[in-house]
Amino acid sequence: MIPAERQKQLLNLIRQHHIISITQLVELLGVSHMTVRRDIQKLEQEGLVVSVSGGVKLLEHLSDELTHNAKSLLSTLQKEKIGAFAAQSIPQNTTIYLDAGTTTLEIAHRIVDREDLLVVTNDFIIADFLMKNGQCRLIHCGGTVNKANYSSVGELAAQLLRQLSIDIAFISTSSWNLKGLTTPDESKLPVKRAILQSSQKKVLVSDSSKYGKSATFHICALEQFDSIICDKDLLDNAQTAIRERKIELILG
Repeated sequence: MIPAERQKQLLNLIRQHHIISITQLVELLGVSHMTVRRDIQKLEQEGLVVSVSGGVKLLEHLSDELTHNAKSLLSTLQKEKIGAFAAQSIPQNTTIYLDAGTTTLEIAHRIVDREDLLVVTNDFIIADFLMKNGQCRLIHCGGTVNKANYSSVGELAAQLLRQLSIDIAFISTSSWNLKGLTTPDESKLPVKRAILQSSQKKVLVSDSSKYGKSATFHICALEQFDSIICDKDLLDNAQTAIRERKIELILG
């Protein structure tokens, strides 16, 4: 059986079982452990499956995004650590972008005393917090309001971002895997893509619960990021694959 046919058969088995062990796949396909692992790696790179300890499962499809209030209750300790690592990495006299999200809000909490920073954001809660507490200069990009996530989305927001030169962009996501970032909300695409174009250094800030998920709209490849700040629960195989791609990986 040629590799493409075997990988198609392997994917069908994963779809039938949703999660399946490598040992089961070896028995069902009649090939070696090494062959199965190699095929899984290929499918994972294509954004079709995600490896788990001793096996593999389908990517979790994200059909809708949680509200800001719902997100704020999840993975709070991990987000705090990610926010601390991100804030520590910001040099003096820097222009940064804080993407909408509860993880980037943690970065904002840790830069309140930084008078040297210019902060650009599409997040109303971050903007409100820094207006009331921060010493930095502040730009909100405006645009169409996403009420559920207290953020700006759409082409108007993207137009402003394209006019700026950002030193470091801290970008959030609801779903990512080895193929890249996705979103269930099409209106977020222009903003995400505009900031990727306008920033010199691009940093993904996301806790490990977002990894192994996929949504309808593809934002960008993982290779567009210079750095990823995540927590230590990120799967070992994901850590290895990220470092093999020469992307800096910081685990808080």
